[in-house]
Amino acid sequence: MKYDWIFFDADETLFHFDAFKGMQLMFERKGVDFTCDDFAEYQKVNKPLWVDYQDGKITAQDIKHLRFVDWAERLKTTTQELNSAFLQAMADTCSMIPGAKELLEALHGNVKLGIITNGFTELQAVRLEKMGLSSHFDHVIISEQVGVAKPDLGIFSHAHDTIGRPCKSKVLMVGDNLHSDILGGVNFGFDTCWFNASGSASHQEIKPSLTVESLNELKQVLIA
Repeated sequence: MKYDWIFFDADETLFHFDAFKGMQLMFERKGVDFTCDDFAEYQKVNKPLWVDYQDGKITAQDIKHLRFVDWAERLKTTTQELNSAFLQAMADTCSMIPGAKELLEALHGNVKLGIITNGFTELQAVRLEKMGLSSHFDHVIISEQVGVAKPDLGIFSHAHDTIGRPCKSKVLMVGDNLHSDILGGVNFGFDTCWFNASGSASHQEIKPSLTVESLNELKQVLIA
């Protein structure tokens, strides 16, 4: 094994994050029919917030509050309550990316495993427990707890410190997002693997160490 540590992004690298399905379940539990049009309106607010978060302009708490202001007013509740209900629904509807379970099982015990995610704290432990993966990961680094989000070098530095500052060439960062996962990892000095399941065009200025289109392909590369 070339690496001593492998860090994974969470959403759309290990876990499928279907926000619409999660929102539908959350609102169904509240007796509300949440439509595709409702989701489109929600995303007009939500998507720019995540860009601002990755750019360091707002905090995780800002996202949790601002994305649910309109619905909290409609339902006479709080944004905090809606956000918690949404994260619970997401945990309940979570599924794994094809090949993820097999990859993690093959790596477990042969290399140290971690997660670096811009997702929220409330979701991570519940999701890992539901998938039977809690014992697989030595560290779960969450931007909400660190105070900075990928691709900021601060979260990669925190992860590096947490694992005892090994040689960076012995650490691999795996993720689906060229900007947050790969550019962040490259800039910090980790080897990187771009999980390009959608067949997106490469970026001339962002050069991962490795590109794969499936997690089964990554398993073959790492275990060979």
